[in-house]
Amino acid sequence: MNIGALFLKINLTGIITFYELDWVTKNQSDFTRLEKSIAIKLGRMIDSGSINIGCRLKA
Repeated sequence: MNIGALFLKINLTGIITFYELDWVTKNQSDFTRLEKSIAIKLGRMIDSGSINIGCRLKA
Protein backbone atom coordinates (compact mmCIF):
# COMPACT_ATOMS: atom_id res chain seq x y z
CA MET A 1 0.00 0.00 0.00
CA ASN A 2 1.15 3.54 -0.70
CA ILE A 3 0.11 6.54 1.43
CA GLY A 4 -0.22 8.81 -1.62
CA ALA A 5 -2.53 6.45 -3.49
CA LEU A 6 -4.44 5.80 -0.29
CA PHE A 7 -4.89 9.54 0.25
CA LEU A 8 -6.34 9.97 -3.24
CA LYS A 9 -8.69 7.00 -2.76
CA ILE A 10 -9.89 8.34 0.59
CA ASN A 11 -10.44 11.81 -0.84
CA LEU A 12 -12.46 10.32 -3.69
CA THR A 13 -14.72 8.17 -1.50
CA GLY A 14 -14.69 10.14 1.74
CA ILE A 15 -14.24 6.90 3.68
CA ILE A 16 -11.26 5.27 5.35
CA THR A 17 -11.56 1.66 6.44
CA PHE A 18 -10.28 0.30 9.73
CA TYR A 19 -7.74 -1.78 7.79
CA GLU A 20 -6.34 1.34 6.06
CA LEU A 21 -6.28 3.33 9.29
CA ASP A 22 -4.48 0.44 10.99
CA TRP A 23 -1.95 0.30 8.14
CA VAL A 24 -1.22 4.02 8.44
CA THR A 25 -0.66 3.83 12.20
CA LYS A 26 1.53 0.71 11.98
CA ASN A 27 3.77 2.11 9.23
CA GLN A 28 4.05 5.76 10.21
CA SER A 29 7.49 5.26 11.75
CA ASP A 30 8.78 4.29 8.28
CA PHE A 31 7.21 7.27 6.48
CA THR A 32 9.24 10.02 4.88
CA ARG A 33 8.64 13.61 5.91
CA LEU A 34 6.16 14.10 3.03
CA GLU A 35 4.30 10.89 3.89
CA LYS A 36 4.07 11.99 7.53
CA SER A 37 2.49 15.26 6.45
CA ILE A 38 -0.08 13.32 4.40
CA ALA A 39 -0.87 11.14 7.43
CA ILE A 40 -1.34 14.27 9.56
CA LYS A 41 -3.64 15.71 6.88
CA LEU A 42 -5.70 12.50 6.95
CA GLY A 43 -6.00 12.77 10.72
CA ARG A 44 -7.17 16.36 10.51
CA MET A 45 -9.73 15.43 7.86
CA ILE A 46 -11.06 12.66 10.10
CA ASP A 47 -11.25 15.08 13.04
CA SER A 48 -13.11 17.67 10.98
CA GLY A 49 -15.61 15.10 9.72
CA SER A 50 -14.77 15.34 6.03
CA ILE A 51 -13.61 11.69 6.11
CA ASN A 52 -15.66 8.97 7.77
CA ILE A 53 -14.40 5.72 9.23
CA GLY A 54 -16.31 2.78 7.84
CA CYS A 55 -16.47 0.39 4.94
CA ARG A 56 -16.81 0.80 1.21
CA LEU A 57 -19.54 -1.24 -0.42
CA LYS A 58 -18.76 -2.69 -3.81
CA ALA A 59 -21.41 -2.12 -6.45
